[in-house]
Amino acid sequence: MTRHAPAHPGFARGVAAAFAATLLWGGQLPIAKGAFVALDGYSMTVVRYVVAGAAFALLLWWQEGRGAFALAGRARPILLAGTLGLGASALLLFIGLSLTRPEVAVIVLALQPAMAAIAEWIVDGRPPPRFTLVCIAIAFVGVALVVTRGVGIGQLASLHGAELLGDALVLLAAIAWVGYAVVTSRMAGWSSLRVSTLTALPALVVILVVWAVAYALDAVRIDAQVLPAVTWRLAYVSLVGVVIGMFLWNDGLQRIGSVNAML
Repeated sequence: MTRHAPAHPGFARGVAAAFAATLLWGGQLPIAKGAFVALDGYSMTVVRYVVAGAAFALLLWWQEGRGAFALAGRARPILLAGTLGLGASALLLFIGLSLTRPEVAVIVLALQPAMAAIAEWIVDGRPPPRFTLVCIAIAFVGVALVVTRGVGIGQLASLHGAELLGDALVLLAAIAWVGYAVVTSRMAGWSSLRVSTLTALPALVVILVVWAVAYALDAVRIDAQVLPAVTWRLAYVSLVGVVIGMFLWNDGLQRIGSVNAML
């Protein structure tokens, strides 16, 4: 953990929640990859957040009532986290995953702790220790070697262009997710369910708009004949990956902070 780890009784619970969310998300990438035989990344993201958005809204209404949907002076951070953080991250990740290998995507996403430390430095003005900076540099070099397969700059053109694009999109998704974590970790006093719901709803709006544009550009692909065979995969990435995963993540995030959660 970082030197800024808060010492309070809920810290252990926060660590457990963030760790559980990470395990669920780690399993969803290869599961999601198998669903691309039936639909594209845009459509998969729509399915995930239509299902998750409805589930979150119903759960929040049931648990906390209609008043919990009020933004209570937090409209700006909610919209920022929901659109540029959650919505962009979800789209970029699954479009990128459709172009690259899941094992490479996992390695790229492993840069998030380093990104979170840099984000904390930028936002709060707290520079990481020198040793941490060295580790961050090594992490970025290591991921670069994996993505480029160790070839020199002059040989990059020999790599598969679509896969490199996919890796770049996954990297952007990781950056967007770190932004989401930094913003939502500051929403003290709100339950994990409320944070998850109120950020998922604007994310869904962004996702639907992008899907509509992709559809107009003929970039959407849905194979109705194959779709039933991947229903369980879509159920996992929607209910487990988004609903359960985000609930656990936001619970952990509020207890231990963005950098510790990423670790």
